[in-house]
Amino acid sequence: MTDQLRFDKYYPFAELTEHIDALVAEAPHLLVKTSIGKSFEGRDIWLVTATNSVTGPASDKPAFWCDANIHATEVSASSAMLYLLNKLVNGHGNDPEVTRVLDTRAFYIVPRVNPDGAELYFSDKPRYIRSSTRPYPFDEEPLDGLEPADVDGDKRILSMRIKDANGPWKISDAEPRLMVRRDPTEQGGQYYRILPEGLLTDWDGITYSMRPTKEGLDLNRNFPAHWRQENEQYGAGPFPGSEPEAYALIKFISERPNITGGLTFHTFSGVLLRPYGTQPDEAMPAEDLWTYKAIGKKGTEITGYPAISVFHDFKYHPKEVITGVFDDWLYEHLGMYGWTVEIWCPQRQAGITDFKPIEWGREHPFDDDLKMLKWSDDVLKGEGYIDWKPFHHEQLGDIEIGGWDVQYCFRNPPPHLLEKEIAPLSDWAIFHALISPELKLASAESIPLGEGAYKIRVLVDNTGWLPTYVSRKALERKTSREVIAEIELPAGAALQSGKSRIEAGQLEGRCYRGPVPYGWTADTSTERAKIEWIVTGKPGDTVNITVRHDRAGVVRTSVTL
Repeated sequence: MTDQLRFDKYYPFAELTEHIDALVAEAPHLLVKTSIGKSFEGRDIWLVTATNSVTGPASDKPAFWCDANIHATEVSASSAMLYLLNKLVNGHGNDPEVTRVLDTRAFYIVPRVNPDGAELYFSDKPRYIRSSTRPYPFDEEPLDGLEPADVDGDKRILSMRIKDANGPWKISDAEPRLMVRRDPTEQGGQYYRILPEGLLTDWDGITYSMRPTKEGLDLNRNFPAHWRQENEQYGAGPFPGSEPEAYALIKFISERPNITGGLTFHTFSGVLLRPYGTQPDEAMPAEDLWTYKAIGKKGTEITGYPAISVFHDFKYHPKEVITGVFDDWLYEHLGMYGWTVEIWCPQRQAGITDFKPIEWGREHPFDDDLKMLKWSDDVLKGEGYIDWKPFHHEQLGDIEIGGWDVQYCFRNPPPHLLEKEIAPLSDWAIFHALISPELKLASAESIPLGEGAYKIRVLVDNTGWLPTYVSRKALERKTSREVIAEIELPAGAALQSGKSRIEAGQLEGRCYRGPVPYGWTADTSTERAKIEWIVTGKPGDTVNITVRHDRAGVVRTSVTL
């Protein structure tokens, strides 16, 4: 770890860049930093390629994608990427798994997809937007309404409770710091309206509304798969890939056929999300679903996060779906196993375990609120839930400000809990890279046939867990070529049988093996390719052979006649 890199704080763009540069300088044979595009405001979208350059370039190896912080406030995701880079640098030569993954695979890592939105989060007067700072869908100031802001000067944006005879909330009898819903038929008590802390623009003194956000884009709705227009999908942008941040990812990944899968890091909920977001599991090839579940099971073992389907377990509304998201695009269009990692679950920290994240936001028992409050008191030293205090609001008069500091303990882990939360995520990313297909040379030989003729025989194995094509969806989409074998002859030699370039099919991995070998089990050699040529030449001639697969890497060897 570099001297200044810490995992109990969050970094704005300039500091993030400094730490990336320091890691690259520490291990230039392992890390290379490039810019894959500019954000709306002109900041670089940094990408770090991680592999051991001594064992070959990244383009010759199976690669795995990781990105973070596409949503403005989700800055702990960037910390998770810094942690991964730091682990790779310090683990190479010391940790066998890290050494193996960098010697045989590559990572493409984008620590911050959306630097503009994150800078608003870190500003002196922070604004919390969803994604890009580009005005959308209209470049004009929004209409009237309440805009969240720190009105009492304590550097937090909490909640305001306002006495209102028709308000839906009341103070809990069991715990007066907490608010509970008013009973459906209840009358005659002291009731409240709760709003985000902030100021109202052009307020009429009577009605309350939230001021629309001028920056209405959601960059994770701007990817091509299932993309829909704004009238159907909020924040989608005018067309797929219209935003420079999303376009940079789409272009880079589409131009790197060696990428075998990807993780995109978000917050919060403490879950591992898999496709589809738009249709049930039955729509997926069965083999891909089995594989997704196996990868997810390992992810749960490593991280403690449940692995769930977006469509079945993470829809914001049971009758609605979200479209144009990164992991759906990665799987549906490119046939790669893509996941969204939602970092951090405050409910689980408080001891609440049997719940579904989205449903919990709609309905949960009051006991859960008591557990959350106790967690704030005991673990966060009262910094999560802030006691209500009187305040004279310049527009609303005498109110109270308090409640949950969402940005401190919901949106991201509190800084002192950050490292413990993100550390296991690197191990899952390394596992993902190591299950990718990998071509290895089994043997290469020259067999004399007489009269100057030789049979050249090359055997290559896919030693990875995944097949060379990665998924059945990739076969369906034709996104992955077969194994290609090429022979290069010296001057005077001639090819008598076979083509100079041979397509040798796809090679299976081990991912479809059953749990126990029964009597009907047969481990056929579907992971192996046998490639043969007959050539004529002089004894001592050297024949060069290259065997490659877009996703499984490149093998080079030579044989002597």
